[in-house]
Amino acid sequence: MARTVKGSIQIQGQTLTITNPDKPLWPEAGVTKAIYLQKLAELSPYLLTYCRDRLLTTIRYPHGVHGEFFYQKNAPEPLPPFVQTAVHEKINYVVLSGLPELLWLGNLAALEFHPSLHAVGSSLPCEWMIDLDPTLQEEPRIMEAAHIVGQVLSSLGIQSVPKTSGATGVQIIVPISKGITFEQLRMLGHFVGRYVCEKHPKLFTLERLKKDRGDKIYFDYLQHYGGKTLAAPYTPRAREQATVSTPLLWEEVARDVSPKDFTLLNIGARLAEKGDLIAALPAQPLDPLLAHLAKT
Repeated sequence: MARTVKGSIQIQGQTLTITNPDKPLWPEAGVTKAIYLQKLAELSPYLLTYCRDRLLTTIRYPHGVHGEFFYQKNAPEPLPPFVQTAVHEKINYVVLSGLPELLWLGNLAALEFHPSLHAVGSSLPCEWMIDLDPTLQEEPRIMEAAHIVGQVLSSLGIQSVPKTSGATGVQIIVPISKGITFEQLRMLGHFVGRYVCEKHPKLFTLERLKKDRGDKIYFDYLQHYGGKTLAAPYTPRAREQATVSTPLLWEEVARDVSPKDFTLLNIGARLAEKGDLIAALPAQPLDPLLAHLAKT
């Protein structure tokens, strides 16, 4: 049997046990568990913004990105006393509130963080998120598609922030005011999705079944329900390159940047230069469009 190497660190008054710090988690990128925990700490002010006080699902890779993985919805046991949980539909979710819990999950090889789109105890969404999901494994048109959606939103008076999923897709994020409902966001999403599909029928589809999409990019507006999740801004992804889900500038989208350009090894420098692009955008005025759609 492999020998387990253990140590402990003190984080914000909490003692965390760290096991096998030299284990390669992203071997091609040279990222061991110790490096991963350092990078998680660097990401934490940004990642926690979009995970804090939400129902958290993680994806764990105990033997690194090439090993078996599983989705962790129920809080793993044993649970340290500083970790909070919340029950939703009979599942006891971890609720992140700070760095100790984040690094505890990192030590458990939780490599991806997928929070709910609503806060604990709330039935209202925290943001509007349009998910552009390629059907092809490699999709050279994904930034073109994101640019088109961004332009449509802008023409409606709605500013947005694109972000790489860290995998193959792109999400468009629109900050919203409190009080907007999931049903209203689905209505808005269907309106925009139907429009881009009509204008660019060879590029977009609203077809939910992957086998029936051809080579088109799925405009997914149906994630807006309680308990549904999407990859958080700034979550690492279990890809060979150790990519990170990264908010972009629209001029970067126009330059056709690659989602593979943004990784655990360079995200810190980017954040130091650009900060959180999502947090810089105020809540957008959706009421005029909602009022218009209500009349049609």
